[in-house]
Amino acid sequence: MMASIEPKIVGRFLIGIFFAFMLIGAVTFIVQAAGDHPEKAWRAYLINFLLFSAISQGGLLFSIVMNTAGARWSRLLSGVSESFAAFFPVSFLLFLILFLGRTHVFPWMGSNLHGKEIWLNLPFLFTRNFIGLSTLYGLGFAYLYHALWFKLPQGSERSGLSGLLGRRWQRHPADFGKYRRRMTVYGNLYILAFAVVLSLIGFDLVMSMDPHWYSTLFGAYTFVKAFYVGLGAVIILASLLHLHPKVDFLLPSSQFHDIGKLFFAFCMLWGDLFYVHLVVIWYGNVPEETAYMIQRTQAAPWNSLAWTVFAIGFILPFLILINKRIKTRPKAMTVICAGVIISIWLEHFLLLGPIYSPNAVRMPLHFADGLISVGFLGLMAASVSVFLNQFPEVLRPQPLETR
Repeated sequence: MMASIEPKIVGRFLIGIFFAFMLIGAVTFIVQAAGDHPEKAWRAYLINFLLFSAISQGGLLFSIVMNTAGARWSRLLSGVSESFAAFFPVSFLLFLILFLGRTHVFPWMGSNLHGKEIWLNLPFLFTRNFIGLSTLYGLGFAYLYHALWFKLPQGSERSGLSGLLGRRWQRHPADFGKYRRRMTVYGNLYILAFAVVLSLIGFDLVMSMDPHWYSTLFGAYTFVKAFYVGLGAVIILASLLHLHPKVDFLLPSSQFHDIGKLFFAFCMLWGDLFYVHLVVIWYGNVPEETAYMIQRTQAAPWNSLAWTVFAIGFILPFLILINKRIKTRPKAMTVICAGVIISIWLEHFLLLGPIYSPNAVRMPLHFADGLISVGFLGLMAASVSVFLNQFPEVLRPQPLETR
């Protein structure tokens, strides 16, 4: 028997708002990029590309880690987590667009790199990141393909990708054991690629912007941060779906508490790496390393931003999430996680801002930065919405043992 047609999770009106956000962000970016200071537009573009790509990569990682660990409590959250993979094609396209702004994105072009030319040259940089992102996203989609097999009905009246997959699995049935093993293999490979590729992205698109500064901890700091914001995004989406009266998705308070504890753990881990990063460089007292940190933590106007990032991204969540009851309240967790994501946006601005505005006497944040960020938010929200509308069954997953 054919499956009944599922109602849409996200309505057309809301998707229209997301597309309006995208249009606002695109127009703002184009106008600023064509103006007198195109580097400001590309700075905002790079910051948002890094942040929203990390959210999608870290969001899917939650489902993979829970599947690898055999955690049963996260079954309802797995579909929410997997929906962030819908942003992968968008992220990959956004990465390719970076090449168009290469003269504004990479300030080291044309400068003396003191022997680093072998690593810091555009053809090699884009090639290795192209291969890295292709591998990461390919493994993510391979995992998602097998994960959807457990959740979608075989055969469907719906059009689009959902119906195509359902009919394909009906014509070519697979056994439970094979797909379960493949999920585990692809998931483990994704975890490995996540650590390697996110480290590479951190080195090439953040650390290399100041080509004379380096830190061996920066790779780990980058991928831990990505999982931190990914968890925050999963909690926000789960809370919004849980609170929506027309969506058949109810998450028990115990599961909000469980993912809240995991978020709290990564809050402490991110804060620890943030601190360790500073301490190692301070103890070493090497001019090539300390100048980078001094400018961002002690020199105006960046010192106030550094404390803001640390307070919103670590101190406040740490103090608030000690309370057990807060973790079970979706509205409160939405506000906390949104604050963390905003703090990580500001942290990217802290890392990259002094490079693009070295002589700034006041914070070089502009209204256009916010509008471009709204555009990226619209891209992310539209991608996730399209996924949930195509695969509404992921919010009501079947137990893996019953398929």
